[in-house]
Amino acid sequence: MKKLLALMLALVMVFALAACGGESATESPAAAESEAPAAESETPAESEEPSEEPSVEPVTLNIGYMNNYGSLWSVLTAEQMGYFEEQGITVNLLSFIDGPTIISAMESGSIDLGYIGDGAHRLCVEGNASIIALSHVSNGDAVIGGPNVTSLEELAGKVVAYSAGTSSEVILTNALASVGLTMDDITPMNMDSSAIVTAMLTGDVDACALWSPESLTVLEEVEGATKLADNMTFSDTSISLASWIAMPDSVESNHDVLVRFVTALFKGMDYSADEHYDEVAQWVADLLAIDYDTAYNQRGDAEWLTGEDVYNGIADGTVEGYYQLQQDIMLTNGTIDEAVPVENYVAFDIMTDAGDILYGAA
Repeated sequence: MKKLLALMLALVMVFALAACGGESATESPAAAESEAPAAESETPAESEEPSEEPSVEPVTLNIGYMNNYGSLWSVLTAEQMGYFEEQGITVNLLSFIDGPTIISAMESGSIDLGYIGDGAHRLCVEGNASIIALSHVSNGDAVIGGPNVTSLEELAGKVVAYSAGTSSEVILTNALASVGLTMDDITPMNMDSSAIVTAMLTGDVDACALWSPESLTVLEEVEGATKLADNMTFSDTSISLASWIAMPDSVESNHDVLVRFVTALFKGMDYSADEHYDEVAQWVADLLAIDYDTAYNQRGDAEWLTGEDVYNGIADGTVEGYYQLQQDIMLTNGTIDEAVPVENYVAFDIMTDAGDILYGAA
């Protein structure tokens, strides 16, 4: 009882002292310790600089593409999945009929980057554009005979539609050479892809060389049409490449932006190369305003490479070998007059820098 009374007296004395101190009373050490962490958490800037994510300068790029799955599969995936947004890039996708037209648009400044098929690579060898990324190894080109042409040998003396300077011309010259013929042995008719389809439908030409999806249209809609050859027919001696390109002067002046673009592109390739064909086909169909099946049926037009495939292929020399073989074929066919070091027009460093970011330095 005495202990309880003593305790009560002590508490009274404490309260009395607190009342005398009023607002100027010093806080107890216990109170100060309990409030200090709260004060620190409310004002972190007073103790250290807040951490921020590294930022990149936003940029808008005008991108030239062609109206097919092969042109769009990776770039459209990168846009839809937000990979360009991650890199601070806004893309404007602009449609063109073929690779040479895309390069002309780049030269005029109306687009910044573009996609090309195999034939237009000649212009890269000649210095008009630089390759910043390998897209895929194509199998979308075909030589197609009409009802009266059922073999490559029967092309002799026939009217054959093709598109000069494109993969259409490449597949045609390869096909003719395989049976001992040249362009002098046929009556070649230079047309754009839509005109070729029309000419085959009306019977104004006997055969044609064309790329997907127009080649698929001819095979489906022209009665008696026969595929005489495609890229895989010459896989032991030939290769058909598709690439992303920029102007040569921008490879150095806009190196950082191009690496960011290729980084996003590689992620798009990784997502859609081995699966997700259904998603990609739907995105392509929506953009091109075509039916889903038409887009989906183009999924077999190439060997779809992942970004990591390209990155590793640069490290072991495979990718350089692809472009060297392509150039050797141009020399054999007379498409170009002299050999050029592949590194003169293929920016391996941009692809490597992008790959280092995604997959780690080799």
